[in-house]
Amino acid sequence: MIHIVFNEPDIAVLKQAIEMDESLQGEVLVIRDDYAVGPIQDLYRGEGREARQLWWKEVLAGGDYESKIESSEVDDYKTVAELVGTLRRNPEEIVWIWAAQNKHDVSGYYWLLHFMKEFQGRIFILYLNNLPFLNEKGQLFYPTWLSTIPPKEYLKAKKLARPITLSEFEVDPDEWLKLAAENKGVRILEGGKKLAQYEYDYYDADLRKFITADWQKASKIIHQFLSKNKQTTGDAYLLWRLKTLAAAGGLEVQGELKNMKDFELKLAGATVSETA
Repeated sequence: MIHIVFNEPDIAVLKQAIEMDESLQGEVLVIRDDYAVGPIQDLYRGEGREARQLWWKEVLAGGDYESKIESSEVDDYKTVAELVGTLRRNPEEIVWIWAAQNKHDVSGYYWLLHFMKEFQGRIFILYLNNLPFLNEKGQLFYPTWLSTIPPKEYLKAKKLARPITLSEFEVDPDEWLKLAAENKGVRILEGGKKLAQYEYDYYDADLRKFITADWQKASKIIHQFLSKNKQTTGDAYLLWRLKTLAAAGGLEVQGELKNMKDFELKLAGATVSETA
């Protein structure tokens, strides 16, 4: 059995669950890219992969995650190639894809499905969609991220495993290709597996709400956005959008537009009384 997740924090929690239940024994792989943002056209061809790499290079340049640009860690194509090789060599091997109800996991699922079609019948999905679990205090909650589910609750979740149907292998990749053809930069989960798309500036208006007449570090603005906004995304993307907003004018900047703790922002020409 091979487990696939889409977020780094999911790995540790799932491994703890595996230790509690021998029937879950298996390797845990992670798909690292965030396919909920950025270009997704022609991702199964060299040109599309290169375009996405160049986009991430632009987004991460001069920021906290610049070192990830050339990192060999973030190579989902290598991960998938090795997975496909394993499945071809071992006909008895099966794959469990774990996904929670969030745009990141669902986008990753759509991207991955293209590579798994030849193994239909051996690929299982555990989509924790609108399902209640108990938190560490024994309270009922509906998780949007796998990493928030206590390890012991995974033992219940395993009952949800089902084979991805032939129909899903036909319909879902087509849905992903339709999204790719729209050539937009932000994907939002509307419910179930339904993704809607928006332009790259989708988060800008809400991000601006946390910029005030007082100087604030970019890291503080991003933290407030992540903790208070209904729709969120990765901090690397938000840092890029903040820099884009600063370059467009209407904001005052002090410090170097680099890492999120290196510069501060405030509304241009505003005073505390004007924004109170």
